[in-house]
Amino acid sequence: MNRMLMLLNLLEIIIPKRTSAPLSYQTRFIVISPKWRARDDNQASTMKIMVAIKRVVDYAVKIRVKPDKMGVETNNVKMSMNPFCEIALEEALRIKESGLASEVVAVSMGPSQCVDTLRTGLAMGADRGIHVEATSVLYSLTVAKILKSLVEVEKPGLLFLGKQAIDDDCNQTGQMVAGLLSWPQATFASKVVLDKEKQVATVDREVDGGLETLSLDLPAVITTDLRLNQPRYATLPNIMKAKSKVIKKYTPQELNVDIKSDLEVIQVTEPPKRKAGVIVSSVDELIDKLKNEAHVI
Repeated sequence: MNRMLMLLNLLEIIIPKRTSAPLSYQTRFIVISPKWRARDDNQASTMKIMVAIKRVVDYAVKIRVKPDKMGVETNNVKMSMNPFCEIALEEALRIKESGLASEVVAVSMGPSQCVDTLRTGLAMGADRGIHVEATSVLYSLTVAKILKSLVEVEKPGLLFLGKQAIDDDCNQTGQMVAGLLSWPQATFASKVVLDKEKQVATVDREVDGGLETLSLDLPAVITTDLRLNQPRYATLPNIMKAKSKVIKKYTPQELNVDIKSDLEVIQVTEPPKRKAGVIVSSVDELIDKLKNEAHVI
């Protein structure tokens, strides 16, 4: 009975105000972790945050498909940290700077060049890095399994990821790792607030109907959206300091993860080129083209 009353007290519905503007709804949900965990008083001050970062083709680079149409060209192409991962790392650093966490650990997976991406994260302010070296393509489920193994080793209180990577736009890894860990999750976060005493994270996320607010019992998984923050630039002194920070290396085999995939790439093609625009002389001609050529009306 006491637990039922507690849950009822947590429920809250915010009724939209009547205004001349279109109605928008804000709904508040309370998400309770499936496991009740005992916490000690010092957990907040010693909480570790893990951030997954991915090395991708730089957003400003014009993508070229390989001649065999089995992927995109990455040789002699500028690579950088996935923009959504930058946002995730920035949020973790801000939480640490506010005194709610003691350490930020950046994690990347892939070929040896991923170390350069990790150094960028260390220059932004991460305390140390972890590189899981793999030469084959890593799909979302494999990455989620590797992250689960690393979480079991590092035992962070919070796991941040970008909501998606700009190379494949899968938007899957955060949800998969939360499921594997049986942790509560909040995706597309536009605001994150941690409560040091209650050990919960309150996350605002944008949905089609307005804002949705989730309250997560830690530890939890959060994926970040564009509006969460503006990532910082690495300063020259921090770039120099990053060279001496520790990057620990693992292999998937050491983490007991078998790299395999149920996915097979059949073909990669460029999108069709857009046709040149046409200048019309009248509204009637425009309507005729929209109706008979574009078939949109």
